[in-house]
Amino acid sequence: EKVTVMGWVQKSRNKGGIIFVDLRDRSGILQLIFEEADCGAESFAKAEKLRSEFVIAVTGRVEARSGAVNENLKTGAIEIRADYLRILAESETPPFPIEENSKTKEDLRLKYRYLDLRRPDIQRNLMTRSRVAILTRAFLAEEGFLEIETPTLIKSTPEGARDYLVPSRVHPGSFYALPQSPQLLKQLLMCSGYDRYFQIAKCFRDEDLRADRQPEFTQVDMELSFVDMDDVIDVNERLLKYIFKEIGVDVQLPIQRMTWQEAMDRFGSDKPDIRFGMELQDVSEVVKGCGFGVFTGALENGGTVRGINAKGQGHMPRKKIDALVEVAKTYGAKGLAYLAVNEDGTYKSSFAKFFEEEQLKELVKAMDGEPGDLLLFAADKKKVVWDVLGALRLHLAKSLDLLKKDDFRFLWVTEFPLLEWSEEQNRFVAMHHPFTMPMEEDLDKIDSDPGAVRAQAYDIVLNGNEIGGGSIRIHQDDIQSKMFEVLGFTPEQAQKQFGFLLDAFKYGVPPHAGLAYGLDRLVMLMAKQDSIRDVIAFPKVKDASCLMMQAPDEVDPKQLEELGLEIEKKEEKEEKEEK
Repeated sequence: EKVTVMGWVQKSRNKGGIIFVDLRDRSGILQLIFEEADCGAESFAKAEKLRSEFVIAVTGRVEARSGAVNENLKTGAIEIRADYLRILAESETPPFPIEENSKTKEDLRLKYRYLDLRRPDIQRNLMTRSRVAILTRAFLAEEGFLEIETPTLIKSTPEGARDYLVPSRVHPGSFYALPQSPQLLKQLLMCSGYDRYFQIAKCFRDEDLRADRQPEFTQVDMELSFVDMDDVIDVNERLLKYIFKEIGVDVQLPIQRMTWQEAMDRFGSDKPDIRFGMELQDVSEVVKGCGFGVFTGALENGGTVRGINAKGQGHMPRKKIDALVEVAKTYGAKGLAYLAVNEDGTYKSSFAKFFEEEQLKELVKAMDGEPGDLLLFAADKKKVVWDVLGALRLHLAKSLDLLKKDDFRFLWVTEFPLLEWSEEQNRFVAMHHPFTMPMEEDLDKIDSDPGAVRAQAYDIVLNGNEIGGGSIRIHQDDIQSKMFEVLGFTPEQAQKQFGFLLDAFKYGVPPHAGLAYGLDRLVMLMAKQDSIRDVIAFPKVKDASCLMMQAPDEVDPKQLEELGLEIEKKEEKEEKEEK
């Protein structure tokens, strides 16, 4: 057939009398052939000038490849024999090659993100993201959900991360906040009778960044009325199965469930990676009364002694074990005890001399130790031990290549603590948010032992990443008021910040629950990427700036004047404070 194709020149090869051009667009690469006898002298002369990233339109005939078939291309069996060329736009030499798996530094690529986005692997990621959004909308609509947009300019209700604030010109001295999530608004939609809501919502948090965090991010947000936890989990398991079919993964249902307590005890994490073992073992009873002061001291101070078994790593050299000790210290450990079980049944250890032979055998048995294994132990307060060994098992798994990106292991984590103590604020704060319903059997502890109260909360975890979280919400005004009281709010403070919600609770609120996914993180895992920046069109870097647009930036003084704002330089502020 005679066709017209358009796109970007990936590369051009002039073989003298015949020119081969690889043409690229988001669907792939296609080989073009220019010979003067076919396309004429004018088009051939233009073809000789083609360089990388020129934009061209070519008319020609589709033919079977004259040379060897390229098995690596979807179009590898054909080529276009050109009879006409039009150059639509010329290009300067790009600052880096437009190619998959680029080795160019990320800062340079993000400065020229519009070029980086031409890379086939990035384009595939964004096409996957688009497809996931489309499938999510289709599935939830079929399940009776209504897509309702909530506002982006809302009231600041700081209870968690910092808000991004937007000054109001019409109301001088007053500010909007950008939403950290549509949480309160979707609860109000339940009060209003829209019993199944969803939204693909842009959210904002002014917090420090990591590889999987951005100041602005996208949630697949939903809320349902007249449901319990099983109802929410059911619809979301079926949603996950539906969207993961897109990448050829069959999610087996039902997805495994595990309480928060079990997850912490077995994996030292509330988002455990269950692709591999190396589970934590509590050996506090086994080592009680041993002569090793590190273990006995921790137990006497109300702590715990736990370990992990790095199977087959007993041969690890001392230098690498010392490196593991340094990793443990970054997570709060004072040190790390080890015991290598040699093939001949002897031990290499940092503490064996403090133990009787029988006690050592009992310890190895408790750790399911065999000749060739490396046993690693932490002794401290329970939280420190969980943090240390949880991080250490992931560090070891990564170094031993146990984290296969095409092995998708889902897990529901349930029954989180309702509250956690903040040393910084010297008060209890909500582990999820202040609108989460306590477990009914724990309601009587909310005054006497608030730290022991469990929440009707549930997170969905994939390969050690929390991809979504939700809870049964409080729908009784007396329980919501009690929750604010436990969090340290006076009735006046609660009314000032959340009065619109508390007022709504006076007019018949249905039982309701919800869940929100981090779309960026979900697609990152589906696309087998290491950073959410690779699945977001225009991401920010770690200091929350955009290298391409050079944002944030100063604004015109007139704009500040209109808003009634004045910028005080850091030096001026320090000078005033000194005076």
